[in-house]
Amino acid sequence: MRAIAVVGASLAGLRACETFRREGFDGRLSLIGAEPHLPYDRPPLSKELLAGEWEPDQTWLRKQPYDELRLDLRLGRRAVRLDRDGRTVVLDDGERVDFDGVVIATGSTPRQLPGTPPLPGIFTLRTLDDCLAIRAELERGPRVVVVGAGFIGSEVASTCRGRGLDVTVLEALPVPLVRGLGPVLGGVLGDLHRDHGVELRCDAVVAGFDGSERVERVRLADGSSIAADVVVVGVGVFPETRWLEGSGLTLDDGVVCDTTCRAAPGVVAAGDVTRWPNPLFDGEVMRLEHWTNATEQGVHAARTLLTGDDAESFAPVPFVWSDQYDTKIQTVGLVGADDEIEIAHGSLEERRFVALFGRGGRLTGALGFSRPRQVMQYRRMIAERASYDAALVHARAEA
Repeated sequence: MRAIAVVGASLAGLRACETFRREGFDGRLSLIGAEPHLPYDRPPLSKELLAGEWEPDQTWLRKQPYDELRLDLRLGRRAVRLDRDGRTVVLDDGERVDFDGVVIATGSTPRQLPGTPPLPGIFTLRTLDDCLAIRAELERGPRVVVVGAGFIGSEVASTCRGRGLDVTVLEALPVPLVRGLGPVLGGVLGDLHRDHGVELRCDAVVAGFDGSERVERVRLADGSSIAADVVVVGVGVFPETRWLEGSGLTLDDGVVCDTTCRAAPGVVAAGDVTRWPNPLFDGEVMRLEHWTNATEQGVHAARTLLTGDDAESFAPVPFVWSDQYDTKIQTVGLVGADDEIEIAHGSLEERRFVALFGRGGRLTGALGFSRPRQVMQYRRMIAERASYDAALVHARAEA
C-alpha cells in the first residue's frame, strides 16, 4: 500500500494514523474530518470544558507536533461517498481522495427527538462547537432541562449543578439505565441525581417544545410542562454510516466487520461506527461508543490493514467510566439487567460499591461506584474468563 485514507478525524482515526507511522508505513496518509478542528478529546465536553474549567486547547488529543505524522490533512471536509471499485473517498466538494486502504472512523451522530422545532436554546452535545455554544448559554444562569439520564445527560446535569444552576432531568424509563443495570442499580443512579439537588422525573416522555423566539417550556405526554431556558437532549446516538450507503459494505447499526475489524478487502473500521463479533464473549456482536474502545480499536484496525490475512482478532474487555458529581462510575465487560447480580464490595447506601454480573456461570461484567482498584481487578478476571463463583470467592477474600 502506498496510500491510506483515514475517514474521521476522531480519537479512533488519530490513533490509527499514529499506529501507521509507528509501524513503519511511509506512504501518503490522508486524515479526513468533517469538523474544522484537529482531533480532540470528547469526555471533557460534558465535564471540564462545559464547566468552564478548561479551554478548547486543553482538549487536543495530540500534544506532539503533527509534522511527525506527515499527514495529508483534510479538515472541515465531509466524506459523502466511498467508491470501493475506484478506491476513492469522495468529499463534499467533489474532490476524490485515492487510497489503497481505508479506515472508517466516522463515529456517531446524536439522535434528535421527533418534531423538535428549530428554536434557539435546544441542543445536542457531540462536538466541540456544541459544547462551547451550550457553555455560553450557561453563563446566563438559565433553568436547564436535560432529556435523557444516560451517561451524557447525567454528566451534563452534574456539570450544570456544579455551576449552581437549577436542573431537571427527564427520563422516559422507570429509572436511569434500567435496561442495562436493572431497577435496583438504576435506582441508585437516580438517587445520585436527587442527592445533589436535581429534579429527576422518570417515566417522563417528551411531547414537544414551546417558545416564541427561543425555547421556553418542555411539554410532556402526560399534559404537564416544565419551564426551560436551555434544553440538552441526550437520547442516544446512531453510527455515522449514511455516507457509506451504496458502497457495498454491510451496514447494520454500524459497519459490520469480522473479528479483526475488517469490513472488506482493504477496508477496516474503528470506534463508535464499528460492529464486530468479540471472541472474548463467544462471538457476541457488539458496537461500543466509549473512549477506551475507540483508542484500542483504532490501533487494532490500523494493524489489521497493514498485516492483511495474518491479522489477529480484536477481543477487548469493554471499559466505560463516567464522572458524576463526586462519584466515579466505571463498568467493565458486559452488564445486563437479566444477569446474575451481586454486590461484592461496599454498599448501595454509601454509594461506594462494586456489583458483579454473571452469565452462564462466567463473570462477564462489573459496575463500580468510586471503587476503581477493585473494578480493574475484575477487568483482568473477565479477560481470563474467570467463573462467576471464582469472582465471588475473590470478593469474599478481600472483604
